Amino acid sequence: MLEQFFHDRKAVKRLREGPVGPHLDSYAATLADLGYTASTGRDYLGMLSELGQWLARHDVCIKEVDEQVADAFIDERRREGRLRRGQARTIHCFMNHLRDKGVVPPVEVDETEAPMDLLEKQYERYLRLERGLTRATVINYLPIVRRLLVDRFGGEELRLRELEPSDISDFILRHAHSMSPGRAKLMVTAFRSFFRFLLNRGEIEVDLGACVPTVARWRLSTVPKYLTTKELQRVLSACSQGTSTGRRDYAVLLLLARLGFRAGEIVALSLDDIDWRAGEITVRGKGLVHDRMPLPADVGGALAAYLHQDRPRCSSRRAFVRMKAPRRGFAHSSTVSRLVRRAVQRAGLHPPTMGAHLLRHSLATGMLRRGGSLAEIGEVLRHRARNTTEIYAKVDFEGLRSLALPWPVGGGGQ
Repeated sequence: MLEQFFHDRKAVKRLREGPVGPHLDSYAATLADLGYTASTGRDYLGMLSELGQWLARHDVCIKEVDEQVADAFIDERRREGRLRRGQARTIHCFMNHLRDKGVVPPVEVDETEAPMDLLEKQYERYLRLERGLTRATVINYLPIVRRLLVDRFGGEELRLRELEPSDISDFILRHAHSMSPGRAKLMVTAFRSFFRFLLNRGEIEVDLGACVPTVARWRLSTVPKYLTTKELQRVLSACSQGTSTGRRDYAVLLLLARLGFRAGEIVALSLDDIDWRAGEITVRGKGLVHDRMPLPADVGGALAAYLHQDRPRCSSRRAFVRMKAPRRGFAHSSTVSRLVRRAVQRAGLHPPTMGAHLLRHSLATGMLRRGGSLAEIGEVLRHRARNTTEIYAKVDFEGLRSLALPWPVGGGGQ
């Protein structure tokens, strides 16, 4: 309610007047739940009250407010030099709030205005609801598909039936050389998925997915990048546990280093996934598969310390949330990778890669050097196929030495 941000009763009474006033209490509760400070909340709510006065001057009913009306108000404030950082976003968030409450009608999609945007939304819905793919996969696929369509049609009409195999192969040949093998394989996988979607919808008559060329990526062709046990300890020790953010980051690093979490699994971790009584944690893994794992004492202690002392109060059930408003769960796995990169840099280390997977590889390598079998490593890393774990055999140098043949020594003997 407004009293959470304003103590002056007269100010609260004024805010509740006008077209916008009856809806500010519920939005104030939303701002408080998202963790906005009192000063920021007063700034945003005061600006929304001014929106109500602007609507009254222009004789606009609250039910008639749409994106054009909101943009007109924003443009006027910008011309007058009164638009501050974050206010435009607040207007549009308030619009979404009104839509959720049924105060203003939902956005009407004009199918002729942006056909590419419409097609992208339909494809995203297909990936999520019909294919059941994770959010991270959808986020990876959409820009790749859009880039192909823009490259082929530019600003012209989307004539999908005119797509030819040569368009696809030419695009892949132009762009694959600038990508890593893994990214190139992701590109062709996204194309096959997109063309199946178009075929199912009747947008194309030929299965162009069968025309997408393959990208060579030899199995076991690379060596996993990892940190030694001492280096890993340096990373953990360099993480300050004297601040709320530091304790949160330390809990994240332990989940990555001790349990081999992927970045996306950190993002998806929910408060409901932690069973303190049983000492177990549920991992929401790839392919929407859930696994239960034992919760080590040090990991559980770090998690408990963060959740009890530092996790901001908010409506989100995500275990790890932003420390600043808006208080929401991490938006993407790249947030976790940046967290790891900063921790590695604080430790003064410079490995070839610094993403979240570095700690997962370090866990597997450490287990192998302590005598763990590939089967045990695969179980901890939750690999579905045994051959996925085989790459770690390449870092078992002692085992490889036992297989190496002696180097031939030249001599004159027969």
